[in-house]
Amino acid sequence: MLILALDTTTPAGSCALAADGIVLREEASDVSRPPAERLPSDLMAILERSDLTLADVDAFAVATGPGSFTGLRIGIATMQGLAFAAGKPLVGVSGLDALARIGELEAAGDRVATWVDAWRGEVYAALYSGGREIEAPVVAAPENLLSRLDGAPTLFIGGGAGTYRGLVVSRRGGACRVATPATPLLAGTIAILAGVAVAAGEAAPAHAIRPLYVRRTDAELARDARAAR
Repeated sequence: MLILALDTTTPAGSCALAADGIVLREEASDVSRPPAERLPSDLMAILERSDLTLADVDAFAVATGPGSFTGLRIGIATMQGLAFAAGKPLVGVSGLDALARIGELEAAGDRVATWVDAWRGEVYAALYSGGREIEAPVVAAPENLLSRLDGAPTLFIGGGAGTYRGLVVSRRGGACRVATPATPLLAGTIAILAGVAVAAGEAAPAHAIRPLYVRRTDAELARDARAAR
């Protein structure tokens, strides 16, 4: 099964091809260009470099978030369009789940804290143990999240972990460490997780894929503020 995957949760993002649980190719996008300018050309390029076409793809996968609101909307809409046109399944995968999957090997049995930079002095975060989510995604200040942790060894991974590396190490000492690299490419892992979902019959209709925002959008906050006046 060939899966074409896209991640737009980070400024750079990535795309990947995977077949039967093996990543065939994974490439970072050009951070100097916004997603609206580089999609779907990035996806077509990775297929061309692999001597493949859209007709060869069995299923599509996309990161659902959390991350940039604009990036998520563009990424999901792009993959929905391709899936509809091809008549193939589309699987949405949480970027936090993908980070946790990547971090498991380095964690060596320790917990994995996935931190994505949410700007405004906050991170999108979730906590995993043994590959399972044990704390649901939240958006919070790093100091507050660290204060709630017990002394169990924890590996931190994601752009937020890189941004707040000094705070993680200083506040929790040897019990906590940051992954290397802190911000890995996600599209390859998203493709693998999507392949598992498709094989298990868990692929939802393409139109049902929704962004995982965690934080409410500025437009929603502004609308509620107007309504409260």
